[in-house]
Amino acid sequence: EYIKYLLAGSISISIFVVAMIGGGIVFIDDKARGLHEGYLVTPVSKADLILGLVFAGAIKGVMAGLTITMIGGLIAGIERIWDPIRIIYLVIVLTVTALAMISFMFLLMVRVDDPLVPRAIFGVLNTLLYFPSGAIYPTEGFPAWLRWISVVDPFTYAVHALKNLLLKNTGLSGIYGDIGVLAGFAIIFISLSIAFFQRQL
Repeated sequence: EYIKYLLAGSISISIFVVAMIGGGIVFIDDKARGLHEGYLVTPVSKADLILGLVFAGAIKGVMAGLTITMIGGLIAGIERIWDPIRIIYLVIVLTVTALAMISFMFLLMVRVDDPLVPRAIFGVLNTLLYFPSGAIYPTEGFPAWLRWISVVDPFTYAVHALKNLLLKNTGLSGIYGDIGVLAGFAIIFISLSIAFFQRQL
C-alpha cells in the first residue's frame, strides 16, 4: 500500500526538519543574540563545541524520528512494529540519519551570520534532497541525471534503509550498507565543519 511506502520518507523528513532547526536556525540565532560569544570564551576546543551541538541536535532528531516511526507504523498498518530487534535496528538507522543530516546542516551554516539565510534556503533544500531520494517514487524509475543526484543524497540511504526495515523486515543484512554510507557522510560533514568553524568573533 502506498501509505506504507510513504512512511520511510515521512520519517526522514521529520528528522530533516529537526536538523534544519537544530543544525541551522538555532546556531545562527545564537550568534545573532550574542550567545555564541558565551561558549567561545570557554576553554573547550572547536571539535568539542561542534560535536556537542551536533550530538544535541541528533538526539532530538532520533526522538522525532522514533515518534513518527511508531505512530506512522500503527497508522499505516506495519506488522510487528513493536518487535524489539526491529526497534533496535530502527534506532541505529535513525541515529546515523540524524547525525548525517544535523552535521550536513551545521556545515552549511558554519560560516553564516544572517538569521534570514537558513530560513530562505530550507525550502530549496527540502526539494533538492527529498524528491530525488525515492521517498515518493522508486529511484529505479528516475532519468539518469536524477539518479546521479540520488546517489549523493543522504536522504536516499535513510529512505532505503527504513523501507527495508519497515516493509521487508530484512534485518541487518538489508541496512548495513546504508548505515555505512550515512556514517561516512556524518564523519565527512563533521570534519569539514570543524575545519571551517571560526573560534573567534
